[in-house]
Amino acid sequence: MKDLVRQNLSIHVEIMDLLNKQIEKEAHSSSAYLAMASWCDHNALDNSAKFFYDQSLEEREHMIKIFRFINDNGGTAYSPEVSKIAHDFNSLEEIFETALEQEIAITKSIHNIVYKCRKVQDLASEHFLQWFVNEQMEEEQTMRRILELFDLMGTEGLGLKLLDERIPGIKGGA
Repeated sequence: MKDLVRQNLSIHVEIMDLLNKQIEKEAHSSSAYLAMASWCDHNALDNSAKFFYDQSLEEREHMIKIFRFINDNGGTAYSPEVSKIAHDFNSLEEIFETALEQEIAITKSIHNIVYKCRKVQDLASEHFLQWFVNEQMEEEQTMRRILELFDLMGTEGLGLKLLDERIPGIKGGA
């Protein structure tokens, strides 16, 4: 019976499985951003801490969005386990470099699911994922812009403090 149910889903079974893996990746990103926020808190980088707390919440919202899409389309979404979160960083610049690498990996994963949607002709899932494609372009751009500030302002002392003060204005339009 279980195999019959999997064959009669609105969502293609292979896409459902890939989306469940994406849920794990979004949960991992959310937890990684919490660790980054904590590091920033401990280093008196309040704006960067807030930025990463907000990023963590956003990644969790992405996870929930995918989770609900799977369930709403007859599939079964699975709650992920999260492990192997880095908590030790050498600098704020390293944190943002790590965040950019993480966003690039998420982008590649989303693109691979979209390509699979096209291959198996799961148009509903492809349409759903378009929002994530657009979101990932914004996420990568935000991280790149912040990293550009390190080149302009430096990574120590007053330059680092001034950079931290610029963080709130970067996301979503700067």
